[in-house]
Amino acid sequence: MTATSPANAGLPNDVLELKDKGNNALMAGHPLDAIGFYSEALELLGEDEPNAIILSNRAQAYIKVENYGLAIADATLAIKTDPSYPKAYYRRGTAEFALNKPKQARKDFKMVCKLRPKDKDARMRYAECEKMVKEAAFAAAIQSAQTTPLSESYQPNDIVINPGYDGPHPSGGDTCLSTDEFEKEDALFDPGNLPLDFVMAAIKCFKEQKLIHKRYVARLLIHCKRYFETLPSLLRLSVPDSCGGGEPRITVCGDTHGQFYDVLNIFQTNGYPSATNPYLFNGDFVDRGSFSVEVILTFLLFKMACPECIHLHRGNHETKNMNRIYGFEGEVKAKYDDKIFELFLEVFCHLPLAAVIEDKVFVTHGGIPVEPVTLDEIKKIKRGCEPPESGLMSDLLWSDPHPFPGKSPSKRGVGYSFGPDIVESFLEQNGLSLLVRSHEVKEEGYLVEHGGKTITVFSAPNYCDSMGNKGAFIHFGKNCEPKFTQFAEVPHPDVRPMAYAAGMGGLFT
Repeated sequence: MTATSPANAGLPNDVLELKDKGNNALMAGHPLDAIGFYSEALELLGEDEPNAIILSNRAQAYIKVENYGLAIADATLAIKTDPSYPKAYYRRGTAEFALNKPKQARKDFKMVCKLRPKDKDARMRYAECEKMVKEAAFAAAIQSAQTTPLSESYQPNDIVINPGYDGPHPSGGDTCLSTDEFEKEDALFDPGNLPLDFVMAAIKCFKEQKLIHKRYVARLLIHCKRYFETLPSLLRLSVPDSCGGGEPRITVCGDTHGQFYDVLNIFQTNGYPSATNPYLFNGDFVDRGSFSVEVILTFLLFKMACPECIHLHRGNHETKNMNRIYGFEGEVKAKYDDKIFELFLEVFCHLPLAAVIEDKVFVTHGGIPVEPVTLDEIKKIKRGCEPPESGLMSDLLWSDPHPFPGKSPSKRGVGYSFGPDIVESFLEQNGLSLLVRSHEVKEEGYLVEHGGKTITVFSAPNYCDSMGNKGAFIHFGKNCEPKFTQFAEVPHPDVRPMAYAAGMGGLFT
C-alpha cells in the first residue's frame, strides 16, 4: 500500500514507514518483528489517535504467535475507532474462533459479510462458525447419553492388512500374523512388550515418508490410552543411576510441533530414548508442522516399547479445537481416517499434565496457576476431557510468565500471566527449586528469567519454516542443575507447515 493511498491518508511519514516495515515483516513470516514495528507506529500516534488499520494489522501478527487475547483487544479498539472497517471484525472473529468461541466469531464474520456482501471468504468463515456451533450443540446433547468411548468398541482385528503393505510388522518378518494369532499381536502393544526393532523400523518408514499400517496404529493408540489412564496427572521422575558410562541425566524437550526431522536430529545428537537415556517431552507434539503424525507416533511407539524411556505431557495443542485449526486433524484424516483421529483425541485427553524431577524441578507445558496450589492438588486433576476454559488444567496448559510482579490477564485470552513473586511462592510452598515450561518460541531455543527460577525451553527450530529461532533441550543430572544444548533446523521434505489445515485453518497460516 503506497503512502498516497486512502488508507494512509493523514498518517505522518514516520508512522507510515513503521507501518510498511511491519507489513513487510508480517508477509516475510516474522510476526514478532511486525508487532514491534506496529507498536512503535501506534506509540507515535498516541492513545488519542489510534489507527484502525495498524491495530488490525497488529492483531493479525498477534494471531500468528497465538496471542489471541491481545489480538481481540486490538481488533476491538480498531472497531471502536472505525466501525466500518471489515478487517477488524475479521481479525477478532479469527481470534475468537481460535479460543473455541464460535458464537462470538460468527457475529463478527456476519458483520464482515454485511460490510462486504460479495466476499466469498467471509461467507465461508461464517458458514464454518455456524457448523461449529451446531456441532457443539449436538455434542452437548449426546454427552448426556454417556456414549462409550471409541477405544472401547473399535475392533482393530477387523482391519485387513493387504499383501501390498511393505511396512514393518511388530511380530517381525515380512508378513502380519494370521487371524488366529490376533491375541498375540495385540499383546505386543502392551507397555514394555513392543519390540524396539519395530519402533526403529517404523521411524525408518516415517523418514522415507511412508506410514505404518492403520491396524498397528489403532492397537497402539488403544493401548496408550489405557496406559495413560492409569497414571496420575503429576508424574514423579528420577534421574537414572547410570547413563551408558556417561553422567546420569534426563533430557527435557519443549514444543516439537510436527517437525519430525528435527526430532530425529535431537535423537541423533542426544541418543535415542532408553531406560538409561530418558526424555520428557513437554507437550505440543502436533500441529503447525506437517509431520505431526510421525512425531506423535514415534513418541508413543517408544512409550509402549519402554515406558520409562520417554515421558509425555499434554500441551495446549493436544486438544480438539487446536487440532481442527492448526492441521493435525486434517493430517490424520489424510494419512489415516476420522476414527484414528478420534483415538488420538482419547490419548491426548489422558496425557499427564506435569512432572517433578528429583523432587526439585517442576515441569509443565504452559505455567502455574496464579492462586496458591499444592502438588497434591495438581496430581488429583481429573483428566479424560477437553480442557475447561478456566481452572488448574487450563492454567497448566496455557499460562505464560511475565517479568513484573503479580498477575495479569493472559495475552493469549485464556488464563493469566504470572510474575516472579508467584513463581517464588509456588516453589517455596511445594519445596521446589525451579519451574520449567515451554509454550513459547524463543530466539535462542530457551530463556532463563525470574532470577533463574523460570526456564522456557522450545525444541522446534526455525518454527513454521519462518521464525529463524534455534531449538534447545535441557539435561538435568542428579543435582538438577540445567545444562542447555542448542541446535539448528535440518532439511525436511518439501511439505509446507499447515499443509493439512482446512477451513478456518487457512486463517492461521
